[in-house]
Amino acid sequence: MPVVGGKGRKCLDNMTVFNQENVEEFYEIGDELGSGQFAVVRRCRHRSTGVEYAAKFIKKRRSKSSRRGVTREDIEREVNILKEIQHPNIITLHEVFENKTDVILILELVAGGELFDFLAEKESLSEEEATQFLKQILEGVFYLHSKQIAHFDLKPENIMLLSRSVPHPRIKIIDFGLAHKIDFGNDFKNIFGTPEFVGQYLYLILLILLILFSASTLMSC
Repeated sequence: MPVVGGKGRKCLDNMTVFNQENVEEFYEIGDELGSGQFAVVRRCRHRSTGVEYAAKFIKKRRSKSSRRGVTREDIEREVNILKEIQHPNIITLHEVFENKTDVILILELVAGGELFDFLAEKESLSEEEATQFLKQILEGVFYLHSKQIAHFDLKPENIMLLSRSVPHPRIKIIDFGLAHKIDFGNDFKNIFGTPEFVGQYLYLILLILLILFSASTLMSC
């Protein structure tokens, strides 16, 4: 079975060639879990092992003049960053397929929903629970920054729970479509991210802190 650990094959034009086999020969593709402008995520199950994953179908841009789809450069950047990441609070890439229209990322299945939805549904949160959630988020972000990776789209929808049916849910940071490696020796002047969250890492962390400890305070009243 192909894995993401290898360096990948290169064409003459230095373009990475992903696994060209039909992804449906290896995985049963199931229901849609979510979608973005040029990507759809579906639940999938490995035919041999029965293990469930999430398949992210990224629509490829067909020509340089087109505005539809994701450029090859951007797809390869996302894949390369995901290959580099190994952290319990960040989504894991399993393998990558490609067909004429899409690049398909087989990712760890993060099925617990958004952290904010979990907090909204939960009547109370202990100080220990609040601390553990915040600790996991900060550890994930610190790990990325230690590897000179900026997520650039860290927002509530991209902070998920691996599962909510366990006593201590694990945080997972997802969606690295806008992530970049940063060279600290050079200025980085491009603007990325969802408009209302651009440049707001600190804002988001403070917001999470406020929500978590507000929940804790409510419980103690």
